[in-house]
Amino acid sequence: MKTRAVTAFFFTIVMLASIFSGSYAFSAFYLVLSVLTLFEFYKLVKTSGIRPHRNIGLMAGFLIFIMAAGLHYLDYDTKYLFLCIPLVFSVFVVELYKKNKIPFANISYTFVGFIYVTIPFCFFHALGFLGDMKTYDFHLPLAFLLMLWGNDTGAYLFGVKYGKRKLFERHSPKKSWEGFFGGLLTSALVALVLAQVFPEHHTGTWVGMALLIGCFGTIGDLVESMLKRSLDAKDSGGLLPGHGGLLDRFDGLLLAAPVVYVYLYLIKH
Repeated sequence: MKTRAVTAFFFTIVMLASIFSGSYAFSAFYLVLSVLTLFEFYKLVKTSGIRPHRNIGLMAGFLIFIMAAGLHYLDYDTKYLFLCIPLVFSVFVVELYKKNKIPFANISYTFVGFIYVTIPFCFFHALGFLGDMKTYDFHLPLAFLLMLWGNDTGAYLFGVKYGKRKLFERHSPKKSWEGFFGGLLTSALVALVLAQVFPEHHTGTWVGMALLIGCFGTIGDLVESMLKRSLDAKDSGGLLPGHGGLLDRFDGLLLAAPVVYVYLYLIKH
């Protein structure tokens, strides 16, 4: 428990520092984080005997994030994002030269890595530039993380205290409906506080964001549990002592970030 608390404290400090330190630190930190998480995903999948094209996947993931983030710093046509396509689809050519009984499993998991890990991190990064595409504002990324942490904390505390009805026992036996609604409540309370601190958004907008994070963050947790169970793995990795791997820490973000971005984009536009 002590190791878990120390790891959580220092990692939280690093994450908050990356948000408060300006756009370049924010972009660099989440670029590194997205690549490390993608690496962990491919490493986890490999334990089941599937051989995704890790090197191609990591290069493509790096380029996808760089080019998506570059839209906020440089003036270039979005059509240049298509330059990633030849690299991404090169996995089909490379697989032709491999002697493997499940070639399309290897190809599929390579693509799943981009969709499941890289693209959600791109959406989270884009939250920092949602108001003005060229101007960084830390309010939304900070609010997203605080609501996500509030949801996780509330779900745990309410689940331990009141949890009786299983939420989705097949994939996560410890989760309960009481914990789920407790997480939503806690996240909504965080949103109400943020509405006073950051009044540029209506209170209803903040609460809506909190509810989406609570719902899709929980689904993200269940999806990652489903992935680990399908691969017979307890943790996604060991990078964070006491917490497992990066996928274990960011499973909620991976599904919630794209949904929250679309929600806020539609409201603002």
